[in-house]
Amino acid sequence: MTDFEDHCWRDVMPAELLANYSAYRREVFIGPAPALLVIDLYEMVYQGGARPVSEVIKEFPLSCGEYAWAAIEPTKRLIAAARAAQVPVLYTTSETRPDAWPRIVQVTKRRSTPMAPELYAIRPEFQPQRGDTLIIKQRASAFFGTPLTVHLHQLDARTLIICGESTSGCVRATAVDAFSHGFHVVLVEECCFDRNPLSHKINLFDLHHKYADVLHVDEAAAHLDTLKARKVS
Repeated sequence: MTDFEDHCWRDVMPAELLANYSAYRREVFIGPAPALLVIDLYEMVYQGGARPVSEVIKEFPLSCGEYAWAAIEPTKRLIAAARAAQVPVLYTTSETRPDAWPRIVQVTKRRSTPMAPELYAIRPEFQPQRGDTLIIKQRASAFFGTPLTVHLHQLDARTLIICGESTSGCVRATAVDAFSHGFHVVLVEECCFDRNPLSHKINLFDLHHKYADVLHVDEAAAHLDTLKARKVS
């Protein structure tokens, strides 16, 4: 297991501030009965390719550019490990039917959000499979106004592993709600991303110290491989 603070925020968090959070240091782990929640890995955030966000947003203002693309391979590895260990996989995407939204309700305060269904289709690399659950949401948290809690209870899940985007938005909101619902929450660092790398780092820092265990993908995959080995034996 890596050091508690051996994560992406070390280059922006000085030692004296890290010391202020010493009371939060603990052993981090993936708890019992895990499920994997894949948040909002839909086409819109990959538009424009693996280029800097400052370039792609000129044409695709809601793309996460290079950060979205950098997370593809780690996320594929995480999902594959979960499937091999027979861990339930759940997905979220956004509601696209205009008549399904209450008036004057948006996911965030951004000026406009396209509703084209094809933009909210899950990327082919992460395509849901038979037996997976797809949650359609209208707000940032995957729990708010959705049946996610019911699905997790029916799966007897006690731990929620979370990946996806954006770290400062839907991932954070979902992680806090999962903790509030009594789940042990795990975030996989390389499998979460944001269009703002500073927001990504600071939000992972906050969540790690208060509500979730942030693990590297190597650690998460190794634990899932252990679950697979137990089920095979």
